[in-house]
Amino acid sequence: MAQTDEFGEELADFVRRVAELKAARSVPSGDLQTVLDAALFELDHVAGQLWPWYERLTSGGTSNGSSTDRQEQQLLRAIFQRLPLPVALMDRETVVRRLNHAATQFTGARPGYATGRPLTGFLAHPDRAAFRSQVAAVARGEGDRSLTVHLQQRPSVSVRATLTALRTSSEPRTSVLMVLQPAGTRVPSAEGSPGPLPDLAETTRHQAQLDLVDAMATALLAEPAKTRAAVLEQAARVLHGRFADWVVADEGAARLCRMTVLGPTDRPGAQIEDLQAQDPAACPLVVEVARGGSTALQVRPEDPDAFGKDASGAPVLISANVTSLLCVPLTVDGTVQGVLTLFRCGARLAFSMAEAQILDMMSRHIALALQNLDRR
Repeated sequence: MAQTDEFGEELADFVRRVAELKAARSVPSGDLQTVLDAALFELDHVAGQLWPWYERLTSGGTSNGSSTDRQEQQLLRAIFQRLPLPVALMDRETVVRRLNHAATQFTGARPGYATGRPLTGFLAHPDRAAFRSQVAAVARGEGDRSLTVHLQQRPSVSVRATLTALRTSSEPRTSVLMVLQPAGTRVPSAEGSPGPLPDLAETTRHQAQLDLVDAMATALLAEPAKTRAAVLEQAARVLHGRFADWVVADEGAARLCRMTVLGPTDRPGAQIEDLQAQDPAACPLVVEVARGGSTALQVRPEDPDAFGKDASGAPVLISANVTSLLCVPLTVDGTVQGVLTLFRCGARLAFSMAEAQILDMMSRHIALALQNLDRR
């Protein structure tokens, strides 16, 4: 029975990886070779592993499980305590079990945030399918692997990920130990880097948030707009640049209408025009927020189709290299007046819960400005 359950888990994991490979078809043509290699690797896995396993189960055969080595568990603990290199322990689905201090500094993950989340969320989209396939292969006992990936917040830097299998007595299945290192360079010691100044940084962030709220109130009150589109335009210009790389404003609730799109200055105008022409009803995230009336905060969004597709058919979140987003309803007295969506891209720091609260506050001010127009 245990062998049957294990085979079922392995098959379900294979199906999920195939679905991810299908979604990766929209990556740029230069990255398709990596996706093709991963697809061929999965086909080889089916022919060489899953099918013989299925035949053994149907014929009533069993396979002996590998023995647990207590010394490996002790070695793993020693690595996490002493190794100055970025080290992560994850399962076959890349879900992080442990992340040492050097790894949190290297990836930019906040302490405790990464645990329980897929490590693929920290990687650039073109690398995710191949990385999951290699991790699954190592977990199956097919040997150590090493591949080059790119962190989503620093896509220009090549990172070498070295993977090895690890069996511990506390885990029923084989885990994967990973060491990260910039390709061709040396990782500086975590202890050699200067420590942060949390009090000063927190004060600075708080002051910046207050300045943003003041700027929004000034924009809405100094020159009262005459149309709903003008109100959304004013609000979007306050948020653009200083708070978000992309600002998309949609008006309405039951029937959404795209009013304003502001993007990075280094982006081609065609990409901004694509978003301007996009039907908000084709954006599942916007529709969900408009119906539910609750703010959505996503860091390293897992669903690439959450904001629909651009004119070329590629997911907007991938083509814009979105690393975090905020989608907030413009609500007053329980009525949704519109939806505001903000993107941060590349190496920019992800949205925090505090920033989500600040945007929620400003969204009520914007909604009141829209309501006042209707009363005139």
